[in-house]
Amino acid sequence: MRMAVCAGVAAVLLAGCASMPDSGDLRDVESTPRQDAQVRVFALPPPDDAAPSEIVQGFLEALTSDDPNYETARKYLAGDALTEWRPDASTTVLAEGPNRYAVASRTQESDEERVYRLTGEKTARVDAQNAYEPAEGSYRETVHLTRLEDSGQWRIDQLPQGVVMGKSDFQRTYVSVNKYYFTSATRSGQLGTVADPIYVRRQVDPVTQMVRSLLQGPTRWLDPVARTGFPSGTALREGVESLTPDDQNKLTVPLNDKADHVARDKCDEMAAQLLLTLQDLMPTGVDEVELQGPEGKKLCSLGEDRTDAVAAHGAGNDPEFEYFIAEDKRLVRMPVRSSAPAPEAVPGALGAGDMSFRSAAVARDEDRAAGVSLDGSDLYVGSLATASSLGEPVVHSEGQTEGDRLTTPSWDGRNDLWVADRDPDNPRLLMLRNGEGEPVEVTTPELDGRIKAVRVAADGVRIALILEQDDGKSSSLLVGRIERESGGSGDTAVSIVDLRSVTPRLEEVRAMSWAGDSRLVVVGRESGGVQQMRYVQVDGSTPDGPELAALTGVQEIAASEDESLPLVAHSEDGIVRLSSGSQWQQVVENGAAPVYPG
Repeated sequence: MRMAVCAGVAAVLLAGCASMPDSGDLRDVESTPRQDAQVRVFALPPPDDAAPSEIVQGFLEALTSDDPNYETARKYLAGDALTEWRPDASTTVLAEGPNRYAVASRTQESDEERVYRLTGEKTARVDAQNAYEPAEGSYRETVHLTRLEDSGQWRIDQLPQGVVMGKSDFQRTYVSVNKYYFTSATRSGQLGTVADPIYVRRQVDPVTQMVRSLLQGPTRWLDPVARTGFPSGTALREGVESLTPDDQNKLTVPLNDKADHVARDKCDEMAAQLLLTLQDLMPTGVDEVELQGPEGKKLCSLGEDRTDAVAAHGAGNDPEFEYFIAEDKRLVRMPVRSSAPAPEAVPGALGAGDMSFRSAAVARDEDRAAGVSLDGSDLYVGSLATASSLGEPVVHSEGQTEGDRLTTPSWDGRNDLWVADRDPDNPRLLMLRNGEGEPVEVTTPELDGRIKAVRVAADGVRIALILEQDDGKSSSLLVGRIERESGGSGDTAVSIVDLRSVTPRLEEVRAMSWAGDSRLVVVGRESGGVQQMRYVQVDGSTPDGPELAALTGVQEIAASEDESLPLVAHSEDGIVRLSSGSQWQQVVENGAAPVYPG
């Protein structure tokens, strides 16, 4: 006999009901069809006299609902499970909804207990800090059910910690949002900021979720290079359950006594973090944040118009131009916001000198640029403001072939210049402070392969590397943390640590660029597949949004941290641009190495 049970919703009845067997045959829990993000989904409590299979099914469906504290899911529990189950411990994401099937109970002849096995293929895990990480391998857990003595109803009394669901339910239920912290870098007296992406439940008071997460501090991966303006132990005032902006788009945040005596400048830092975080969460953002102490006393308020005076967000300034290497091997530029840009040579020796270049990087203030010579052996730095000569190269490679020499360079938000030397006999990742002086050799203890491309984020604490394996047939995109440690002589040791893959399913990554505070655009290919272009998050997840228009033969890609600006690519059609909502348009037939400042 089969019985159908559907989860209910507040505004719409879910269409996908799973049939549940009384026997032990393998069945899977069908993922809920993707609903509109504004539809809130609520599960039904267990029906009277529900069979064990119905209890398991109903519980798994309830995990994908929008109940704030999983109230309905808890109605399927009994005994120790009621008090010991912690749904916020983690969220395991499977390729499909979890399969479940009955297995032999611990007491073979007992009619008072049942055991069900949950299985599936893991694709990701969200931990207790709401941090996302790709995962793979098999998921295999059990739930134990018992028949209650007083009512005769079946309930789950043993289960794994956390929540499990299929990928489609995860995409409907959760949303990726950046929370913001400070870095040690300063730009013109301002604090630099760094984005820390996390996943929160989309329809379960996301404002309050984000504020609580922000107060708890950076995720473990980012914590060594980020700091918060909030004093240790700062939390929402006891009794505060929900935060909502008022009709003037102002959010009042009552805090506990840990923040009661902060100085005004520190309070402004705290408010700036909240404003940046909430602007990323909400389409209209929040115009003003007011912080209150434990007795309701106003600590400070900060409006959106003053945020930039406290902290530099992203690159700190909007780019004026896009750049690429023209057919004559000189650096040219074109206005960023022009609908029909006409390339022009940049001022100075990189645009009008005798030297030929194969790639370049422009400092974020657009006053200087670094160029790699046509054969890849030398790196030069020159002014874009004056007609001064280039002088001697700042880095030289001894690689025997052009492919074994210098990569395209990259500037970070601290005005430091980065480049990799691919010489097989002396592979190095180098950094030049302020783009000059003796190069610092960066320690890369976890690197397994040769660096094919390097891009440093505007925050100066995260770096993206395309790493090529020794066979030359496979390459991957990794994101690492940049750590700087000052020595006794005043020198600073620089290292790249905690490298993690952000494109685990791509066998070959050809090109990439930062395309937002925590997003990259990537050109690559899956095993046996064709070349594709996609956005990825620095945590390895795929952000919401439309797919990129197809483009063939892409060799290089450039994007800005300002997500409103067009993509620029070097493809088989030459230099092309893609503005939001349009198709790729050719700029010139011959050109290479497109870049934005950075």
